[in-house]
Amino acid sequence: MKYSPGRYVYGLAAIGSGICALVWHRFDALGGVPHREILTYIVATIEILAGVAVLWPRTARVGAVALGTIFLTFALLGVPLILEHPLVYNGFGNFFEQFSLASGDMVLYACSGPIALARTARLAWIGYYSFGICVVSFALEQLFYLSATASLVPKWIPPGQMFWAMATTAAFALAAIALLTGFMALLASRLTAAMIVGFLLLTWLPALFANPHSFFNWSESAETFAIAASAWIVADFLGHRRSAESAPASLGK
Repeated sequence: MKYSPGRYVYGLAAIGSGICALVWHRFDALGGVPHREILTYIVATIEILAGVAVLWPRTARVGAVALGTIFLTFALLGVPLILEHPLVYNGFGNFFEQFSLASGDMVLYACSGPIALARTARLAWIGYYSFGICVVSFALEQLFYLSATASLVPKWIPPGQMFWAMATTAAFALAAIALLTGFMALLASRLTAAMIVGFLLLTWLPALFANPHSFFNWSESAETFAIAASAWIVADFLGHRRSAESAPASLGK
């Protein structure tokens, strides 16, 4: 995936997330860890540099290692909240949102450098199925918080907010089934990326224009952009795999 569009989007998303953290002096994913402020500056700087590294093929794997470490750490920092409130899905939702970024990063790392074919396939597929599990969580999170999801839908879009909340929840569920079973997985990954980009364009960008001084709006925009990038990387992986499988047949004709 040397020229994967998803890689460029992922790198830009990481840069945007790091800049957002530096400007607002915070990473909510860090929770209440000691020395949180200084850690924010360190992690944000690494995230920006790693995002830049991802944009170039020669340094993409180095950037992927750094970003994967950050996002996996963010996910693990959410585990204590899950253990403390196991019946509240919000903790699980936060975990899988961060884990989806680590999953996309794993696919990116596996497909960005000259490593053994078997190892490449193994890492990529682990990341792929991990992302599929995260999409299951996206569906469940919207289902459990359907009213809150509906409130994020612009009121001017017909036929109504609750309709689109239910429709996108169903779309996530169908995408998860497709990704985990392999049936129409490429189409599902592309549509998932497109739908999440739609969330960014229709929900979070208008919120930014309405209240550009809100850290919540900026952080949610950055995270949504990054999750869309992860879905895009998965789609690129499946697309390149399909092209590689069809190439011998094409050459034989």
